[in-house]
Amino acid sequence: MKRFVLGALALLTAAPLLAWQGEVSIETPNTVLLLSAWEGGDLHQSYYGDKSATLRELRDAGSDLSFHCLPTFGSVGATHLPALQVQHSDGDQNLELQVTAYDRQEQERATLHTFTMKDKLMPLTVKLFYKAYKNVDVIETWTEIQHQEKKAVTLQRYDSGHLVLRQGDVWVTHLHGNWAAEAQVTSEPLTRGMKTIRNSDGARNSHLDGPELMLSLDGKPQELSGRTIGLVLCWSGNFELRMNTMSNREHHIYAGIDPVASSYVLDPKQTFTTPHLAMAYSAEGMSGVSRIFHNWARREGMLHRGMQTGDILLNSWEGIYLDITEEKIIKMMDDIAAFGGELFVMDDGWFGNKYPRKVDNSSLGDWVVDRQKLPGGLKALTDAARQRKLKFGIWIEPEMTNTTSELYEQHPDWVLQRPGRDLRLGRGGTQTVLDLTNPKVQDFVFGVVDKLMTENPEIAYIKWDANASIENYGSYYLPRQKQSNIYVDYHLGLIKVLERVRAKYPNLVIQDCASGGGRANYGLLPYFDEFWVSDNTDALQRVYMQYGTSLFFPANAMAQHINHVPYWNTGKRSIPVKFRCDVAMSGRLGIELQPKDMSSEERQQCTTCFADYKQLRTIVQTGNLYRLLSPYDNRGVASIMYTDDARSKAVLFVYKTYNFCDQPLPRLRLAGLDADRTYTLREKNVRVGEDPCRLDGKQFTGRFLMQTGIEVPLWEDYASRVFSLE
Repeated sequence: MKRFVLGALALLTAAPLLAWQGEVSIETPNTVLLLSAWEGGDLHQSYYGDKSATLRELRDAGSDLSFHCLPTFGSVGATHLPALQVQHSDGDQNLELQVTAYDRQEQERATLHTFTMKDKLMPLTVKLFYKAYKNVDVIETWTEIQHQEKKAVTLQRYDSGHLVLRQGDVWVTHLHGNWAAEAQVTSEPLTRGMKTIRNSDGARNSHLDGPELMLSLDGKPQELSGRTIGLVLCWSGNFELRMNTMSNREHHIYAGIDPVASSYVLDPKQTFTTPHLAMAYSAEGMSGVSRIFHNWARREGMLHRGMQTGDILLNSWEGIYLDITEEKIIKMMDDIAAFGGELFVMDDGWFGNKYPRKVDNSSLGDWVVDRQKLPGGLKALTDAARQRKLKFGIWIEPEMTNTTSELYEQHPDWVLQRPGRDLRLGRGGTQTVLDLTNPKVQDFVFGVVDKLMTENPEIAYIKWDANASIENYGSYYLPRQKQSNIYVDYHLGLIKVLERVRAKYPNLVIQDCASGGGRANYGLLPYFDEFWVSDNTDALQRVYMQYGTSLFFPANAMAQHINHVPYWNTGKRSIPVKFRCDVAMSGRLGIELQPKDMSSEERQQCTTCFADYKQLRTIVQTGNLYRLLSPYDNRGVASIMYTDDARSKAVLFVYKTYNFCDQPLPRLRLAGLDADRTYTLREKNVRVGEDPCRLDGKQFTGRFLMQTGIEVPLWEDYASRVFSLE
């Protein structure tokens, strides 16, 4: 085969080019992905990292340049895994792609590279896209698959992307957990063989394993140093991340929709688009990759909130659960207003006519106000909120229904179910999932939001929950031959609904909740302003969960609430209110308890916390994150900090995670500051009845803080400190 090099002039044109003519650099400000095409062959990747390498140098150094960008079944050897496998209409399983065209388009904020590839025998086309951002070091990749065959083609596997790394001391870091224990950090070396991370919940994909990972190329992961690659699959449904370490020299990384029970039937002329896979590279360790993803999310539209900050709120759930009355709700509004809060959210329990929502086994789908509980309707509550200078929010779960509901009685065919088989039911013994593959159901779910907002335009916030998995694999809407499209078409239908909601209500703040953190993913964040990190608000466990979540998600997306004690989720553990406040302050601050049950100390501390947080909120929620000490390193202390872009202001959080007599604590070295500036430390949210610690008011150079560090006073159990630096 022959390889040809594109000249500089040819690369600048936006006209389609014959891809076998050259080599292409996919570039962000500081990184590059080097690709090459071969005459009559496939597209190949050679390198991903900083801009220190060229193809000539790689060749001279003996690097292999023959890695398929999109290996297909039928074109790679038996020892290699395919990223794409199809069954043609005639039963043929082979796919041999050759590049026929290349196009480069300069967009306002990114450069879009498109490679068109066609099968050598059948009329099937695959377009492989790379979107390189101009202001942040992220490259997104995805494919579009279309065909002109006489009958449907079945997509057996359809990964979004494939990345090859030189075998070495590579470690993978990923998030694992469960309900009330989400986002636990796991780091392990990539040894020979296959490692798979996947999720098969159907409706939610972040409770067990998340669709994100980091690859540390220089051994055991470090926060502030070391070459690191981050991968994020922007999808809300079932996924599979595969890491295949070959016995010779490579780590092959694949990411895409989980193919189990998801062979996708694609009609002629229909186009299937895979989820975007986002890649980031940094030589500044895992925190460096995190900052890239955070900026990409906030500045490039992957988070609907963008650079905006969230309000301090009180959510009613852990305060009164389903026991909602108009009197209780208004009293809670009085309390949050007295603390200096800005938003009140009424959670589950406000709806139901024929079947009032008194316990969690009825009424989902019947989104009408229960006038026995709320005689004045929602208007009485929005009026009360406005009078107290508060915004008002409300809870819904529009994708689910109960078999005990008027909706189910009228439309039993609207739920996902296996015809002829008994329903498998979830929460309360009656909950099931609506069939969002059905356009009529999509209209209904959109109508839930639309009716609420049309009748109550003062609603400023919606908590959108999803408390069920897809337990019933079957659809009355989809034809028999397309039942295997359910897992994918459910999420495509959900996205259609959310696009309609955002088109009509762009300023409505919506929280993404799914039994806690079940939907902390970039597939849905473009439509949501934040997500609920976990149904577990215990402050000590939240230190760990929020630390893990921050690997990929920015602080203004992370809803973090002060809880009541003793706390049932962690064996009735009682944690001081100061520690609870300090932990919640490191993201979007809120409170989740019954204020009338709070002690005088708790009320005073929360009032101080709210006032100080308003001064720090912008830096915390939109600043640059540096993780200083990991709770997973078992050093007794965890610490993170945020800086502004100018490096003139910062906020530092320090938490003692366990306590012993004569315990040696690490000296805390800061990061992200200007070495030549002098910073003044001010302690914030000082414990009620105490004076600020000895560091308050002290001045240090950035160089001293980053190279020598400070000794933070942390003497007692559950000690914590928050400092501002200016």
